Amino acid sequence: MLPSEPPAEYEPDYQMCADCTGFNLRKAMRAVGQHYDDALRPAGIRGTQFSLLVAAKMAGPVTVTRLAEMAVMDRTTLTRNLNVLEKQGLVAVAPGADRRTRRVAITDQGLAVLRQAYPLWQHAQARLMAKLGPDRLQSLRDNMATLVDAALAR
Repeated sequence: MLPSEPPAEYEPDYQMCADCTGFNLRKAMRAVGQHYDDALRPAGIRGTQFSLLVAAKMAGPVTVTRLAEMAVMDRTTLTRNLNVLEKQGLVAVAPGADRRTRRVAITDQGLAVLRQAYPLWQHAQARLMAKLGPDRLQSLRDNMATLVDAALAR
């Protein structure tokens, strides 16, 4: 059931939406994402791809479901990203022990790209660290982790 129509003279204070946590996080995410995308361009991957390759490397062969949980990413978006990485030969996706599951593993080519990208990522990370300072950056990461927990605790 839709909420009832507000009176014609009612005008919400849309200015308050500038304080929207979601809006501001998306804005920061786009800016930070562009920062890492620019830094990783010489390796031929984007920041999201770098993050997935790191997660796949650290987790070892992992189910798509578990990788989605680790990345706090819906399976459809993850599958779309994995398809791109698989076409590039950077990950292999194969049926798991249970036919309903699919397992993701980083390939040797993926490891090579990850090794090439790592110093580029380090440089991008260092530039943000230099601008924000280590304490502020750690505080930001801590606050983001708390925010993720709060948002997931529905």
